[in-house]
Amino acid sequence: MVTTIKFLKKKSFKNAVLFTGLPGIGLVGKICVDYLLKQFNAEKVAEIYSDSFPPSVQTTKGVIDLIKDEIFYYSYKGKDFLFLAGPVQPILDPKIGSMQEHYEFAKTLVSEFKAMGVTEICTLAGINIGERRMHVVPRVVVAATSKKSLESWVSLGAVSDKPVGMISGAAGLFLGIGKEEGLEGACLMGETNARLIYGDPGAAKTVLELIIKRFGFSVEMKKMEQESKEIEKAFSQLNEQLEDQEDSPPSGLTYVR
Repeated sequence: MVTTIKFLKKKSFKNAVLFTGLPGIGLVGKICVDYLLKQFNAEKVAEIYSDSFPPSVQTTKGVIDLIKDEIFYYSYKGKDFLFLAGPVQPILDPKIGSMQEHYEFAKTLVSEFKAMGVTEICTLAGINIGERRMHVVPRVVVAATSKKSLESWVSLGAVSDKPVGMISGAAGLFLGIGKEEGLEGACLMGETNARLIYGDPGAAKTVLELIIKRFGFSVEMKKMEQESKEIEKAFSQLNEQLEDQEDSPPSGLTYVR
């Protein structure tokens, strides 16, 4: 169980903010970070390989490479930002991998990020609200490493209405381990439905808007807004279909899956 970081350019930063967007519920965090990286002229500074990743390789136009995550750097108005992006994180299934892998992965990266000059971590993720996602505008639920950090995000529009909860995987462990290392941080979770395995751009949009409000990034949101409208339209059409079925006399199956 070894996580290694291959630096393409060895750099140090000052009071850098790290955003993580690895695959998770509704792909919310991944959509956010991938979208920002398309907007920014970010520089790739490192690649991450780990024995805890799926035993697979990536192919690009027939060329094989080990599966990996990547770290990108972007400077905006004199402030340093890092982005952790990629297709994988350790699998949350004890039948497939050891829970120890998650700690090794998170500890290795947090230690390296701290050494690079990161002082704040923002993990971006989704939170499952089930079928209610079809009927509501998604909110951003926040959990933070300190009351001060929590209140700063709430003042911008995030909500903190979960008295008790758990955050699984890298989105949680980066913050828990980071707190022990003296790093500030918060997890921004867009409300979504776990069944949206191809992604929820509507939830991602709400998270992005909050990030933009906090850090002042200049981001063209047109494409994200279009994708968000499309999924909300799909929800609306599905609701209409379900209502029509409820009004119709039953025939055959009496329930919808």
